[in-house]
Amino acid sequence: MKSFRELQGELEDVETLVELAEEAQDLSLLPEIEEQIENLSKKIAKAELKTLLSGEQDRNNAIVSINPGAGGTESQDWAAMLFRMYTRWAQDKGYKVKLLDYQSADDAGIKGATFIVEGPYAYGYLKGETGVHRLVRISPFDAAHRRHTSFASVFVYPEVEEDIEVEANEKDLRIETYRASGPGGQHVNVTDSAVRITHIPTGIVVQCQNERSQHKNKEMAMKILKARLYELKKREKEKEKEELEKSKKEIAWGSQIRSYVLHPYRLAKDHRTGVERGNVDGVLDGDLDPFIEGYLLWTRKEQASPKGGDTTFRETEREENTRPSKSQGAS
Repeated sequence: MKSFRELQGELEDVETLVELAEEAQDLSLLPEIEEQIENLSKKIAKAELKTLLSGEQDRNNAIVSINPGAGGTESQDWAAMLFRMYTRWAQDKGYKVKLLDYQSADDAGIKGATFIVEGPYAYGYLKGETGVHRLVRISPFDAAHRRHTSFASVFVYPEVEEDIEVEANEKDLRIETYRASGPGGQHVNVTDSAVRITHIPTGIVVQCQNERSQHKNKEMAMKILKARLYELKKREKEKEKEELEKSKKEIAWGSQIRSYVLHPYRLAKDHRTGVERGNVDGVLDGDLDPFIEGYLLWTRKEQASPKGGDTTFRETEREENTRPSKSQGAS
């Protein structure tokens, strides 16, 4: 409410300045008027974006999990690039990134990574990143310099507050410990401090190896599990089981939410919203705001006209499928 009153006050100030300029026929005030209008427009756009973050858990921290698709080194390297992209975005926004699990691959890239983005509305901003991400490039691992298509999945969950009741009975859990390891296979310690928890009824598996203490790793793994169980429970309550299954499609061609093309042209495009950027390097360096804002605005339009369907995605998918077929390997 305070923010609305402040914006309303600034708008009245601009209107007053315009009236004074018109009465005095003073063109020298135009630069000041234009500057105030530009600043006010930015503030209104920012306030409008905040109104889109009204979900029950939008204010919460975000738990982000990244996993490579099939394709070995190519996909593992792409997963590492996504990890860098999201952590850079978070740091640029002033969020704190806490690493929970990071498994280096043998040759290059990662086998998987899970981390928490801590800060106001972290989940609200990142929730639209859930899905399959596709990369097209000339492979740095291919001696023949052929073009490769790689896939990796991103899942985003809200960090569950302690006062939210989520059942995770001990009898439903299989808890395993193993030796934690870091990049290059160097052991973090010589004890079995890493913890993997399987929730037997749902099949959800979480793990944490970042802390030296087995107790702390178990505590953090339980927090991740509760977050995922809460998300599952919420989706079931809202009768969105089909949407949950869609988000867990095969990490392969045809199921991607966004493509990052580095060859033969350069373009990052979201297949749901139609938002695209030619500066792919900037996007991979963490410039995700256009995609995040585009998703939030698109979601509001979809909710306002539920019968309209996902036209943008279907049209984009048809457009993509008219291009030469590409496999996960060389193309």
